[in-house]
Amino acid sequence: MSSQFSYPDLESSRAVLQRAAGGRALVIGDAMLDRYVSGTVDRISPEAPVPVVRVESERLALGGAANVAAGITALGLSCRLISTAGDDSAGDSLRVALQDAGISADDLVVTPGSPTTQKTRVLARHQQMLRIDRESGVPLSSATVDALIERAEDALESTSVLVFQDYDKGVISNQLTRRLLDRAGKLGVPTVVDPKLRHFFDFQDAYVIKPNIRELAAALGVEPTAIESTDLSPILERLGTRNLLLTLGEDGMLLVGADVDGVLRVPSLAREVFDVTGAGDTVLAVIATSLVGGATLAESAILATIAAGLEVSRLGAVPVTHEDLLTEIEGATRSPEL
Repeated sequence: MSSQFSYPDLESSRAVLQRAAGGRALVIGDAMLDRYVSGTVDRISPEAPVPVVRVESERLALGGAANVAAGITALGLSCRLISTAGDDSAGDSLRVALQDAGISADDLVVTPGSPTTQKTRVLARHQQMLRIDRESGVPLSSATVDALIERAEDALESTSVLVFQDYDKGVISNQLTRRLLDRAGKLGVPTVVDPKLRHFFDFQDAYVIKPNIRELAAALGVEPTAIESTDLSPILERLGTRNLLLTLGEDGMLLVGADVDGVLRVPSLAREVFDVTGAGDTVLAVIATSLVGGATLAESAILATIAAGLEVSRLGAVPVTHEDLLTEIEGATRSPEL
């Protein structure tokens, strides 16, 4: 049976964000540099049946774990990001972008010989035509893993929430997750996780794990339709997590676990989807922030789905600020459909 919910009122949401302000978050995972190349298409190449994009503008943005850190910072928290970057121009650009977002780049461990993970999206008339990925498949050295763990354990001593954002680019490992989850448990720090397939079952004892339904289905070896129609208790037990927040795309989210009454289904806001880039990062940032602000997990999920609805209406990954979120909540609570 699904629990009923109502959208939060503006004052309770403002109170959560005010309590969270000044809190400290720790994000660890794969930081990326996103590059957006925009232009127009008015002809097909004579060399091959592909459109010719005439470039008009180009911009850089934070991606992956760096985007989660930017989202948390935009919501009013202090955030420490621990990740890796190459000794290259993209790494320099990533550091500048972090500093511009109010995040220290001091905890980016340099990986000589490996490039900074970079995603280049080519767009024409706001439609994505092509994505080009630059990344290394070489495992991190033991010295780099040790450096990441050492910095993270030090940061945990003064943090309010720990966030793992795994994009399967090398930062997340079983050794790292086990050490940090054990330490976070001893310190009473809640952990919020966005897993990927290779390390899907490495986050036992996390407070909440947030995959999308396709990722969870792939990890379990079943079809996505089989998940929503089954009892999720065995899945929770297999994951070893306290709570599961399952994102369902345009169908919203599904929340189940020890801190939820039954199964909570949170619908997505009715709006036109412009670009889904960064939506998952936004959900992770809002969940972490809301927990620091004293919200329940159910309340956090509702705030996160409102923020995700705002994010997908934008072009590219643009952090949702606390002003953005409050304005959106005010509009959502006044909507006759809600």
